[in-house]
Amino acid sequence: MSHNNYQDFVNIDEFKYAAEKKLPRMVYDYYASGSFDQITLAENQNYFSRIKLLPRCLIDVSNVDMRTNVLGIDLSFPLMIAPTAMQKMAHPVGETATWSAANELGTSMTLSSLSTTSIEELSKHANGNPGWFQLYVFKDRAITKNLVQRAEQIGYKAIVLTVDTPYLGRREADYRNGFRLPHGLKLQNFSDLPLADVEGGLNAYVATMIDSSLTWKDLDWLKSITKLPIIVKGVMSPRDAEIAVTHGVDAIIVSNHGARQLDTAPSTIEVLPYIVKAVNGRCPVILDGGVRRGTDILKALACGAKAVMIGRPVLWGLAVGGKDGVKRVLSLLHDELKLSMALAGVKSISQINKSLIWDPSEYTKL
Repeated sequence: MSHNNYQDFVNIDEFKYAAEKKLPRMVYDYYASGSFDQITLAENQNYFSRIKLLPRCLIDVSNVDMRTNVLGIDLSFPLMIAPTAMQKMAHPVGETATWSAANELGTSMTLSSLSTTSIEELSKHANGNPGWFQLYVFKDRAITKNLVQRAEQIGYKAIVLTVDTPYLGRREADYRNGFRLPHGLKLQNFSDLPLADVEGGLNAYVATMIDSSLTWKDLDWLKSITKLPIIVKGVMSPRDAEIAVTHGVDAIIVSNHGARQLDTAPSTIEVLPYIVKAVNGRCPVILDGGVRRGTDILKALACGAKAVMIGRPVLWGLAVGGKDGVKRVLSLLHDELKLSMALAGVKSISQINKSLIWDPSEYTKL
């Protein structure tokens, strides 16, 4: 199937195959790979297949309402775009095309610190409503503080603090390929710093910049320098979720960094119910990782997530068709979720709960 007729693609996998054909090997591998043996990478998707949805019948589902709201952001359906680095490697327009697709489909994106479009450029493109901003805490706190305050001043609505990356996980394909930013691209948020073009490759860059001594008290520091909501991304342990809540985070993103950090960590959907239980309604919980179908979104919501995030599928759409490719990816998931909700007998997001998930132990007493 040529990548010119991506409007005819019927699922996310077709976008992935088309993107693999189109992108340079180094770029595709950077986006696609997980760490070490990529066991968690496979598990992020595979675990969804083990969760069974229970259809209910004879319910009027002629109108299905998928609208929801996360931290004051209205969404046409409970899916947001996760922060992914260096999107201009996928398409010349990069992050601004992704934002436009999200905006036209009534959802929202998070801009990566390691973006090839600056926070100012995206805010200007978005007329001052660019979404959320993802942050790494750098060894030089002045750089971090500067980034946060720039984002706050120009309309970003929350800071998404990535907490699972004291060091970069070892993604073997990047070593094999000698990964570096393609010629002419820069990490635009650091254009005034000597490392903006990642001369020695990304791993060297991150090792130089990112603070591996980060602890919970740095979260308190971050809260002290901004009024924006703080969302922590990369929580996998229910114990960490409990600690995060006691530190007053505004939301938690259950994420294993797209399986790019600790290999053989569990899938995100597997730990989600336990994290939801630990949080106990004190802040929204968002699931990131492995979502490739509308049924996956429904399962995550049934397990207690407020919304899901997708990363790689957006990059595949961007690579294949720019803004319209991303829109097609979002539309597919939107329509699949709507159909799945109807077939499960729920007509609004508020009706989704764990009774949708088949659990034979519920019925052994009958």
